[in-house]
Amino acid sequence: MISKKTFSFLKDLAENNNREWFTENKYRYEEAKVEILAFTEKLLSFMKLYDSTLITTTAAMCQSRIYRDVRFSKNKTPYKTNFGIIIAQNGKKSVGSCYYLHIQPNESFAAGGYWMPEAEHLKKIRQEIDYNASELNSILTKPTFVKTFGELSKEDKLKTRPKGFEIDNPQIELLKLKSYTVSHPMKDSLFLEKTAAEKIGIVWKELHPLNNFLQNAIAVS
Repeated sequence: MISKKTFSFLKDLAENNNREWFTENKYRYEEAKVEILAFTEKLLSFMKLYDSTLITTTAAMCQSRIYRDVRFSKNKTPYKTNFGIIIAQNGKKSVGSCYYLHIQPNESFAAGGYWMPEAEHLKKIRQEIDYNASELNSILTKPTFVKTFGELSKEDKLKTRPKGFEIDNPQIELLKLKSYTVSHPMKDSLFLEKTAAEKIGIVWKELHPLNNFLQNAIAVS
């Protein structure tokens, strides 16, 4: 579980996103960081039961930094107002599909898949969809998957066919996608429960086949 203190810290940080306030309250950040790390360890212990690629993954590998890179951003606030957990074989340094947990007051969600693949990976994913659409469609139309996630995000979807594919391709709508991700909203109250990690792990268990499909696609030589 994650305590109300952690959510209070994030709420206060959103209202006081400056270095002076953060320095005065850094002890609160350190307490929250330890709590998030312990929560990640619980998540991993459950997920390793069904995802063998995570056997060597540690909680420390999965925690995102709270410090923002403002060099190329119009938003110059120095700190993120959420905790992000990226779970994959190499944690936050992984390239490919992953599980992502966003912890933020009233805006938390569990997500995953492959967000904005690099050009070569996107090409391989589209080829795999073209060759093996039945496997992907069986994942996306499974009733429990649909109930949990709905459908794939259409963020930055192409308006026309991608190069190399005909407009009448039966899978053209999937091929137009530039990301292959899904998301499930989480209430703050869920994180306060002792079984929070297991409940999130069950959500991600539904995502596991999609992550496998995407990871296997980019592994093709």
